Amino acid sequence: MTTNRRFLVKVSTQSLNLGKKLTQLVNTAGGLEAVDIADSRLPDLLIYELGTKVQEELQLVGSLIEGREVGEVFLTSHSVEPSVLMQAMRMGVKEFIAQPISETEFLEALKRFKEREVATEGAPVAAKTGSIVSIFGSKGGVGTTTVAVNLAVALAQGSERKSVALIDMNTLFGEIPLFLEIAPKFHWGEITKNIERLDDTFLGNVLTRHRSGVQVLPSPAYLNGHVRPTPDIMSKLLGLMRRMFDYVIVDAGQSTNDTALKVLGLSNSLLLITILSLPCLANTNKMIKSLTDLGYVPLEKIRVVLNRYVKKSDISVEDAEAGIGKELFCTIPNDFNATMAAINNGKPLLEIAPKTDISKSFIGLANSIAVLGEDSERKKGAVRF
Repeated sequence: MTTNRRFLVKVSTQSLNLGKKLTQLVNTAGGLEAVDIADSRLPDLLIYELGTKVQEELQLVGSLIEGREVGEVFLTSHSVEPSVLMQAMRMGVKEFIAQPISETEFLEALKRFKEREVATEGAPVAAKTGSIVSIFGSKGGVGTTTVAVNLAVALAQGSERKSVALIDMNTLFGEIPLFLEIAPKFHWGEITKNIERLDDTFLGNVLTRHRSGVQVLPSPAYLNGHVRPTPDIMSKLLGLMRRMFDYVIVDAGQSTNDTALKVLGLSNSLLLITILSLPCLANTNKMIKSLTDLGYVPLEKIRVVLNRYVKKSDISVEDAEAGIGKELFCTIPNDFNATMAAINNGKPLLEIAPKTDISKSFIGLANSIAVLGEDSERKKGAVRF
């Protein structure tokens, strides 16, 4: 087998029109050849539409995979229960294509299939070495999730259109789905229960894509039945994600348990969120000293972000920097109306108020994070803007 051969694809659908559409897309994707379902040759890829007898059809698909009568399997359906998706992924189904079919998403799935085939044949696809950026609050209520969500969107919608994943590590109280008005079918609890199955395909099916391009991995809405993520699990998960994405943004909340500290230690940058109040600045100072003195995070990786900044404040920026003993990485202006409108409408600030100063500050923050990634080998300090 050579890497430049055409891969055989069989399409089995309930609808004749859908079958014709998928066949046409396969033949125009390049490097693929759609063949008749009755062709005696074993396909490298089977695209199968689920009908009404879901369990019987899954059993058939599972037998084909187990008997190695197909290479990979894509499933498609108008709607399917999350439990069925998990069952399909466990048996080895690589992709689920939702209906109505998005041509762009279908062609991307075919592209991933070809990349996996090329890698299997000994011509590995270049892996990413993405940056992990953790957003950590110096105390509760300082806007950690607001910063995490809007930074992720700003990175994804930048001029270079980087791939971005957003993880919510706020156990039980994660709010990212509300901020982005999405209804994820899965959360990181699915990964902790199936860690032995974790690979790029499994993870890709668990993530929820927001229209901005950000791929979201939320936290469970409740803890019953979910295995807590351990430091080892997070090491494996983040190691995989940084090979899949240019940026992995972690909403780390305020937890300092072993798992949270492991995540902070694995991060390329830790954005410590603070506001101009004496209690919060005091906490920020203590947090910096604690993380650095105990060896969890090097001082040069910690960058303090001043949120809800008001120019005419009782405490100046200079006073704040003197109090925490570190230069501020950036300031995000206070805009209560725009921020609350964004949260209440489930939209990022760049969508609901793109011309405001607060939106521009998130674009600037994203640009600075990008600069840090480019300069990481030279280990530059904070970039101020």
